[in-house]
Amino acid sequence: MKHRHFILHKPHGYLSQFIYEKKRPKKKLGELYDFPEGTMAIGRLDEDSEGILLLTTDGMMSEIVRSKTIEKEYFAQVDGLITDEAIEKLKNGVEIGFKGIRYTTKNCQAHKIEVLPNYIGEGRRIRDERHGPTSWVSITLTEGKFRQVRKMTAAVGFPTLRLVRIRVGDVRLDGLKTGEVIEVSDFFDEL
Repeated sequence: MKHRHFILHKPHGYLSQFIYEKKRPKKKLGELYDFPEGTMAIGRLDEDSEGILLLTTDGMMSEIVRSKTIEKEYFAQVDGLITDEAIEKLKNGVEIGFKGIRYTTKNCQAHKIEVLPNYIGEGRRIRDERHGPTSWVSITLTEGKFRQVRKMTAAVGFPTLRLVRIRVGDVRLDGLKTGEVIEVSDFFDEL
């Protein structure tokens, strides 16, 4: 059986899964594209997050991409004008909660984003400008605990309002429209 691999620009409001059996209906990935049976998301983006999501029918490929050697880069729009001090804290690791346990994140790359790339798009309206300024920060991780970026920015006093994953390894969001899916022969060509 030849495995298939896909790159998706996941829109806000979709679960990173194909089946959801709770009472309240949710939007799922299968509504965006006719993926083959056995397709799985590699890693996840929560319902409120957007950006690049890799999908595959190959479980071994999923393990490789999720490994701690592959970088994942996120752009986070935060509440307020993020400070240099907060950026330094993000870089050096902050304490967050994970499954009821306090955990200090590993060192990571972080910097302010002065000019947002066009491919990020407008996104959904977060809030009115009367509620104060916002700013953007890039955070690059090799780990990825549940809602980690959101917890990290909150821990340094700047809660995340919008989160967009822009890169997994060398696979970039650039050029992919919201909701668009492309099939690739192999992620290693991209990573």
